[in-house]
Amino acid sequence: MSDPFVVVGGDAAGLSGASKCARESDREVVVFERGRWVSYAHCGTPYYVKGEVESLLDLTSLSPAEIEGRGIDLRREHEVTGVDVDAGTVTVRSPDGTVEQPYGDLLIGTGARAVDPFGGADLDGAFTLHHLDSAAAMRAFLRDPGTVDPASVGDGFVDEALVGRYAERDPPERAVIVGGGYVGVELAEAFSAWDLDVHLFQRGDRLLHPFGEAVGEAVADELRKEGVTLHLDTPVAELRGDGDGRLEAVVCEGEERETELAVVGVGVEPNGELAAGAGVALGDSGAVAVDEYGETSVPNVYAAGDCAEDRHAVTDEPAWVPLGLTANRAGRAIGATVAGDPTPVGRIAGTAVVKAFDRECGRAGILDHGDAREAGFDPVSETITAGSRSGYYPGNAETTVTLCADRGSGRLLGGSVVGTDRAAVRIDTVATALEAGMTVGEVERLDLAYAPPFSPVWDPVLVAAKVLNGTLAEA
Repeated sequence: MSDPFVVVGGDAAGLSGASKCARESDREVVVFERGRWVSYAHCGTPYYVKGEVESLLDLTSLSPAEIEGRGIDLRREHEVTGVDVDAGTVTVRSPDGTVEQPYGDLLIGTGARAVDPFGGADLDGAFTLHHLDSAAAMRAFLRDPGTVDPASVGDGFVDEALVGRYAERDPPERAVIVGGGYVGVELAEAFSAWDLDVHLFQRGDRLLHPFGEAVGEAVADELRKEGVTLHLDTPVAELRGDGDGRLEAVVCEGEERETELAVVGVGVEPNGELAAGAGVALGDSGAVAVDEYGETSVPNVYAAGDCAEDRHAVTDEPAWVPLGLTANRAGRAIGATVAGDPTPVGRIAGTAVVKAFDRECGRAGILDHGDAREAGFDPVSETITAGSRSGYYPGNAETTVTLCADRGSGRLLGGSVVGTDRAAVRIDTVATALEAGMTVGEVERLDLAYAPPFSPVWDPVLVAAKVLNGTLAEA
């Protein structure tokens, strides 16, 4: 076969695109992955560390054999080091040497990397939780010495030397988390399950900043209730090691807190270097700029996943929000396009959910008033608390909803939800309304389902819309 579809990156975006193209066409499909792991759920790693997910392999969606069974030529431990768009080739470094691979269409799915502002992740005992090897090593560290056989972890894919080093160490008594985002909140729960003394440091004044004030306060209360010590408005200056390269302390505001384990979870940044080196345009975020079909500034070169921008459903401007569904959906659309069925990658609203012990949190769209004003809106917000079910029905729990709208048009801009009884999934109503460009009044009139075991007559989202619509009417 000729005119191959070449994919760089063997995870969500890359394999979604490869699978769709292989299924819908007879083109040759080649996937290059620089590591050993492919098709894995990064979002599940905190639950593996906690112990709720037993096997590391449970976090993989497809095995290499299953991928190859789809007609895909998968080449692991093959790193694409360059792209020649004029020749239509990629340069690939493998254990057997360097080769040139021609392509007809190219999908760049190089993902993102964890930000390590301290350069301390090289210390023994310091981690960034951004790949399965790190999760495996962290869980081995939490268990008693001699109870983890590295050869039994990951079916030969895992870095056995890394896991083995931590499997020999005494488990930590203390853990420090730097960053109060998704990773920080989820790992606070995970480490608490191992009875560690957990301290979370956040540079700003609240956790989960994109989720808004109500969610941040609720999550902070929940973490404190569960014994996590929070250090808000407390930036970390460095991770300090001893003379043997082991983590010894976290330094902040001139003080040191001793710890044997630290996780830096202050965010990620896109791996856009391969694309930029090929002359592909990057957006203001540093991620690859793409059109509605995921195609870059260079014809026949596409990008998707955590390395690429998307178009925001509220602002209709490019945005970089690296999330799992976004990557899978965009990759699949590109696979269809290169197979002959032009398919838009879709817009995004930044819809996300996170669990903090018993608290479920969701957010979508624009909540921050500064961000809304920058986008040209005049924001108005209201926050309400309502029951999750009929008040007389067992299991009813308080659910707090914040909605933000544009004062002039009444258009819904964003929302958040927090509660303990199926709160997170309610954000999907908000996300759908954002995608449809609905006003708050239209949201208030939505015909949402009602039955006492599932929702009160007025769902909490409808209550929030009703209150916000009243505020807008008074303005």
